[in-house]
Amino acid sequence: MFSFLSNVFAANSELAVGDKAPSFTLLNQSAKNISLQDYQGKWVVLYFYPKDDTPGCTTEACSFRDNINHLIAQQAVVLGVSLDSQKSHEEFAKTHNLPFDLLADESGEVTKQYGSLLDLKILKFAKRHSFIIDPKGHIAKIYRDVNPKEHVAKVMEDLQQLQKNGD
Repeated sequence: MFSFLSNVFAANSELAVGDKAPSFTLLNQSAKNISLQDYQGKWVVLYFYPKDDTPGCTTEACSFRDNINHLIAQQAVVLGVSLDSQKSHEEFAKTHNLPFDLLADESGEVTKQYGSLLDLKILKFAKRHSFIIDPKGHIAKIYRDVNPKEHVAKVMEDLQQLQKNGD
């Protein structure tokens, strides 16, 4: 069993800081196509999460919501991605008044490109990973061990440091 799980985790090639962020176009909660290219010239916080309306995912999404003005002041855009449907995202965003795009990656292809897909064959979902993408479209920071309660504060701190360093 453990070798099976280690193979699942090892199957995805890991992105590294400095790599070009894989491009994508996905539907948001309003059934509008959103492309990473739309945000060229801006900082993007791209976060992957397992499932709409689950405790950890709700905590993380609401923390992004509660800090959105600070993130906007940092000239950052927040995009959340899971394998849930556009309709599921629509309900989740409406229920929690989320002022940023939630993107439906039902096939899991984008999530896989970012090394964030957990595929157990009978069950697939996004791992809780986040990426800060710089205005030139390169990965500036990767988070693979995310605590939903503390994550957004760390993202804002790192974003400030990255911008200060001119990355």
